[in-house]
Amino acid sequence: MSAFGSLAVAGETPATADRAVAVVQQRSADDTLTVAASAGAPETAAQAAAAAADLDPTITSGLSISQAPFTGGTQVTVAGEHLDRVAQVVVGATPAPIVAAGTDHLTFAVPSTADTSLGDVAVTFTDAAGAAADVELPTESFTAASGASVASAAAGASLSPASPEAAAVSAAAPVTAQAAATDALTLTYTTDPGIDAQVGYVLAYWSSYNSAQYPVISGYDCANFTSQSLIARGWTMDGAWYYDAATGAMSPTWTSSTAMRDWLLTRPDLATALDDSQRALVKVGDIAQFDWDGSGDRDHTAVVTRVERTANGTKVWVGGHTKDADFWDVDQALATGGGSVHYFSLS
Repeated sequence: MSAFGSLAVAGETPATADRAVAVVQQRSADDTLTVAASAGAPETAAQAAAAAADLDPTITSGLSISQAPFTGGTQVTVAGEHLDRVAQVVVGATPAPIVAAGTDHLTFAVPSTADTSLGDVAVTFTDAAGAAADVELPTESFTAASGASVASAAAGASLSPASPEAAAVSAAAPVTAQAAATDALTLTYTTDPGIDAQVGYVLAYWSSYNSAQYPVISGYDCANFTSQSLIARGWTMDGAWYYDAATGAMSPTWTSSTAMRDWLLTRPDLATALDDSQRALVKVGDIAQFDWDGSGDRDHTAVVTRVERTANGTKVWVGGHTKDADFWDVDQALATGGGSVHYFSLS
């Protein structure tokens, strides 16, 4: 650079020099911000992913009930974190209705299964995206009955329930070391003593009538026999449904299919009406009623003695009197008798 040029720079006014310095400082600051943003972007994404993971549902207790009848309906609760983000519960291969869900507890209703599908099934929980909820259980658990040693919690899996529901389930559902090792929750389907007794009664007396204890009504004994089976199941007579052994008096609801239907429709605590399009909900021990002529009344009543669920649908068999049978295929009954079938799903 010439001396003249140097003199020109040196001779710039203070304001011009200040502007030049400001431009240099601004460029330096922009470069610093750009570098900082480039370096911080991955960290911010990682932090966002970690924050999202912190909201994933996590199960931190066992099931409040480890066994349930195959007939379904039993409510089971688990404790954990962010359980209000669980979108689906599956028991075995069947979705289970979610009854209630909070941040630290979730309750679902056990779905019914075939009486031939007893035993252990897995219980899984998934979020709206279909991702399985984490299961973080204590490595051991203490029960007073077994005298096992007090558990040490698995790392990061301590349970401090905030709600009464979560506190109750954590106290009622001790977890074994084996369950913690597999990170799996298991429910055991069992038989129902009442249904066992009911169906056992039908199979014992469908052809050899129990006339020593109950009268036989010639020509239409089906509702009478069904009522007897409900007593075996554990139902209690009342003023609307009864048989008086001392006098022989029977209520119409005990002996008439139509009267039994009308009575059960007023007793949602005992039964829920189903039509044949809801056959997938039918279970062993339920009541089937046939309307042979399409008149709207009920012409025959029987007890469901067998249910099979396949990829092609649900098959139902019934047992009873008048049409004396232990396992009468409902589809065959409709094919030969015509009409329609309706059910009562019993509580």
